[in-house]
Amino acid sequence: MNITKEQIDELNAVVKVAITKDDYQDKVDKILKDYRKQAKIPGFRKGQVPIGLIKKQYGRAVLVDEVNKLLQDNLNKYLTEEKLDVLGNPLPKQQDNFDWDKEDFAFEFELGLAPSFEVPLKTKKSITRYKIVADKKMVAEQVERMRKQYGKLVTKAAVEKKDEINGIFRNEDEEIENKATIELEKVKSKKALGALIGKKVGETVLLNTKGLFKEDYLLSSVLGISQEKAKDLKTDVSFTIEEVNEREPAQLDQDFFDKLFGKDTVTSEDEMKARIKEDSEKQFEQQSDQKLLNDITEYFIENTKFELPSEFLTKWIQMTGEKPLSPEEATEEFEKSEKGLRYQLIEGKIIKENNLEIQFDELKEFAKGFIKSQMAQFGQLDPQEEELDNIAARVLGNQDEVKRLSEQLMSQKLLNLYKDKVNFKVKEVTYENFVKEVYG
Repeated sequence: MNITKEQIDELNAVVKVAITKDDYQDKVDKILKDYRKQAKIPGFRKGQVPIGLIKKQYGRAVLVDEVNKLLQDNLNKYLTEEKLDVLGNPLPKQQDNFDWDKEDFAFEFELGLAPSFEVPLKTKKSITRYKIVADKKMVAEQVERMRKQYGKLVTKAAVEKKDEINGIFRNEDEEIENKATIELEKVKSKKALGALIGKKVGETVLLNTKGLFKEDYLLSSVLGISQEKAKDLKTDVSFTIEEVNEREPAQLDQDFFDKLFGKDTVTSEDEMKARIKEDSEKQFEQQSDQKLLNDITEYFIENTKFELPSEFLTKWIQMTGEKPLSPEEATEEFEKSEKGLRYQLIEGKIIKENNLEIQFDELKEFAKGFIKSQMAQFGQLDPQEEELDNIAARVLGNQDEVKRLSEQLMSQKLLNLYKDKVNFKVKEVTYENFVKEVYG
């Protein structure tokens, strides 16, 4: 067997594979002899079928199969040994009048080659790195939410401005009958507020759904309908009051602090506010880091210039998809995927040049950290190490989970590298301003 490469240009090449009879004949003969031992053909005893008949019946299929195996194995070996960085997979060139009756065969494969480029991590332009702070207003609002959450309900006879009302929403035409709780502080409609305040248990009021709540999602929740239906719903619904409660906030005492943070961890209102500020800002770091990673990714895509073997990749997409694509469809698919492919190449180069690797032990520790944070959300703040090891072992036994966690860990490694190398300007903002600036 002989394999040679013809370089068309920097991004395209053709590999030619010449296979002779000596490359495949011994293997083909052995397989046909094995077939002969097992063949059951009427008129012949098992193992006594003439080899000529076996060749006539199975020879072409065995030959094609073995030649294809030779091609696959040796082409992959060649690409590895020659250290050819190919995009997609080699595409076989169409050969008219190919003759399997010949003893020697020649095949050609088109290659799309990865471009050569540099990625300087020290960016020319400073990239904004947001530091999100919890201001006094946010901390105060969080304190009030916690006091309400851990406070007690006081039953009342009539509705006042800050009460919670349990009742039943009804509208026969819209097939609505749903028991729900509404908080008057979340009601936006002044007309609805006027209709509710002063009403007593057992009374029914008529409320219009248009602009009823400050947050749109609340309407679907209280009416028991889909978000899609609630979005365009403009009608009157009756609301029968079953219970009126005032939520009396919890006292800022040691019992309250212990419920929130554990016994004697926090002992004053000032300590509580400091802890809320610290915990909030730690949570904000995740959003800030994700924004930073997205911005750096966009910067590298926009500022790292290189050509791609576009014609080859379009043809590869056209020929290797689940269903055949027209040239126009393949071009459209390539244009959709080009940006992602460019970043894959950029990211791959950064990972390789900076020796970023994932070892199993660090993946296991990363998984345990993820599991621990999940358990904390359900109140399990101090799981045993043995329990974490057992759960991590089960998680890492799932290949899809291994892939997902590996990608997350590599993103973390890249982010740490960028924080060390990329040129930044730090911008301190409140969470409210961060949301406005980043999401509009």
